[in-house]
Amino acid sequence: MVTLATMIERSRLLALDVGDKRIGVAVCDVTKMLVTPVETIQRKNSKIDVARVAKLAEDHEVAAVIVGLPKNMDGTEGEQAAKVRSFAKKIARETRLPVHFEDERLSSFTATERLVERGIDTGRNRDLIDMEAAAVILQSYLDRQPE
Repeated sequence: MVTLATMIERSRLLALDVGDKRIGVAVCDVTKMLVTPVETIQRKNSKIDVARVAKLAEDHEVAAVIVGLPKNMDGTEGEQAAKVRSFAKKIARETRLPVHFEDERLSSFTATERLVERGIDTGRNRDLIDMEAAAVILQSYLDRQPE
């Protein structure tokens, strides 16, 4: 018998790498073992961007949204972190899903390294880097969760 607790425990998560121009999106499977880049949203305006994220959350039947929080290397939060927190608040309001933050320091660097290791030219393809960065953020979040 599948209980509500089991359903919640095994639900998918959606991760976002939020930037001023693009939002990288990744999702994990219900077992939380496989993280997959999904797409990169080209930013238009807050309302359209939030609606697209809400649609992806619905389509992938996610239980929560993980948002990469850009921190300075010393761990403090700056202007970009404030923008991301504001956007995340809109996501939470629109989707009625819990939103969790994950430190995203070096996620784009790690994403670029991963893509290069696979032989993918990242020089002119920021979309791939943003999707992969969202996957890095989600994997980092999952790695920190208790077994």
